[in-house]
Amino acid sequence: MSRHGWQRAQLFLLIAILASCLLWPLWLVLRGAFLTLDGSSWTMWHVTDVLRDPATRAGLFNALAIAFCVTVGTLLLATPLALVAARLHFAGKGLLTGLLLLPLVLPPFVGAIGLRHLLGREGSFNAVLCKLGLLQDGIDFTGRGGFWAVIVLETLSLYPIVYLNLTAALANLDPALEEVACNLGAGAWTRFRRITVPLVTPGAFAGAVIVFIWSFTELGTPLMFEFRNVTSVQIFDGLKDMQSSRRPFALVAVMLVVSISLYIAGKIAVGGKAHAMQSKASVRREEKKVGWLGTMLCWIFVGGVVCVAGLPHVSTIIASLSLPGGWYGTILPSSFTLEGWSTAMSHPLAVSSIRNSLILSLCATVAALVIGMIAARLIVRGTIRGRGMIDALMMLPLAVPGLVMAFGFIAMSLEWPFGGAMPRVLNGVAEGLPQTWGDWMRNAPLRSVVDIVGANPNPFPLLVVAYAIRRMPYVARSAVAGLQQTSLSLEEAAQGLGAGFIRTLRKIVVPLIAANLVAGALLAFSFSMLEVSDSLLLAQRERDYPITKAIYTLYDRLGDGELIASAMGVWAMALLAITLLAASSMIGKKMGALFRA
Repeated sequence: MSRHGWQRAQLFLLIAILASCLLWPLWLVLRGAFLTLDGSSWTMWHVTDVLRDPATRAGLFNALAIAFCVTVGTLLLATPLALVAARLHFAGKGLLTGLLLLPLVLPPFVGAIGLRHLLGREGSFNAVLCKLGLLQDGIDFTGRGGFWAVIVLETLSLYPIVYLNLTAALANLDPALEEVACNLGAGAWTRFRRITVPLVTPGAFAGAVIVFIWSFTELGTPLMFEFRNVTSVQIFDGLKDMQSSRRPFALVAVMLVVSISLYIAGKIAVGGKAHAMQSKASVRREEKKVGWLGTMLCWIFVGGVVCVAGLPHVSTIIASLSLPGGWYGTILPSSFTLEGWSTAMSHPLAVSSIRNSLILSLCATVAALVIGMIAARLIVRGTIRGRGMIDALMMLPLAVPGLVMAFGFIAMSLEWPFGGAMPRVLNGVAEGLPQTWGDWMRNAPLRSVVDIVGANPNPFPLLVVAYAIRRMPYVARSAVAGLQQTSLSLEEAAQGLGAGFIRTLRKIVVPLIAANLVAGALLAFSFSMLEVSDSLLLAQRERDYPITKAIYTLYDRLGDGELIASAMGVWAMALLAITLLAASSMIGKKMGALFRA
């Protein structure tokens, strides 16, 4: 097959995969929100009913308020950190800047376990204040219903995404531009406002939009704080009604439209104001060396952020070592035990959930690698039309809330051939088949393959698809970065010597970008292992629970449930820490490019 023939075949394959596994679920969500219950006509009533309802309006307002506060908080926190990391040189900088990524190793909803021990009415902070005589009775610092606790935890958990993008943007800023402005008499503040800010705005937006969408649709953290007056939890609570009501579809559609609209509006606003450099920095910026006083101030500031951001991690580890009921109204647990760690590796639900997550994540990572590699080849090396569309579709999962995608997969499981009635256009085909085959075709032939809300659910195929689709942008971006650094002449030389497409890919391309592929695969695997929205929504039976659903379920159990959930969170922390360190060492400062929408 010719080169163009291979590219066309890959293009059609990618379009088919993305259309069936990405666009179709989104379409089902939107269609369900605007169809009557019997499916006979279109209507706006379901959406307007949701918007008229004070409870759902309050939930949407709370979700937007959380997203806005978290995004502003991460920008305010990450900007000075990125400036210190990019512009200053001081003793211990490498250690501190590495520790700034610590929040990425703990999903926010797992950190909620530790934060409740710190800021709850009977938490450590209140115990300290009572010991000092500043309080008589404890104060619930998690806030009314957990609203402010959600904001604080998500801000501390998500600021590294903005920090990574800003650091990469500052590294690419040509210092010659600032030198010219300085020679023209511009002061430090003017240079920052007129040169630095416009040039790093796209990088700031790239991280901020991920943070906004993530916090706007976050499900696990509000659930752990029992803050139910938010859209994501209202959707979760409405799952049981989706076969008899269009209300959950309308809620999800509103969330999808709001997310996409804000993303497009921000993209247009930033795109209109963004300034481009002629090229990347042609000379390396000389970091400003600071004296002992500057070093001490940097350590106080950066180290203080690291300590505060690490509090949920430390408290989760302590909770995993505390006997049930042993950390209540005290600064530290009254007694310690390793029982939680061992039980987390032997409890039936914990063991089955770890096994499930390993199988699901490995399958999803392989699928994401194949899809991402094909897409990256088309985007970087392709010469046919349609490459831009593939690039946009591959990045779409970063702009679409995970909760929306998970709900779309549930809706897909209710449609033929997985469920529901066969489309009328296929009646002629079914009638032309033998009766046995015709009946099989009419009665949802793939019901046993994929089922979410039925009597005998089988969510594994959809969980694999959901994990792969949600994480394929990381693999694709990493592969694109590797291909852009690899000369095309090497592939052309191999083909000139008679090597076919597959052999060239196996012998030349894959070895050259192996580090990028491994980094993307590690991120896809680790984030799939700790995926929250898909796991909570798609796994409805204990034997199918992934790790995150098991942690959520165990946390609500009496007795040693919290101990086991905390210990599982510690194991999850260790997994993410190892994979992120490995990925960072392989792709360096390009790490931030993986978290851009």
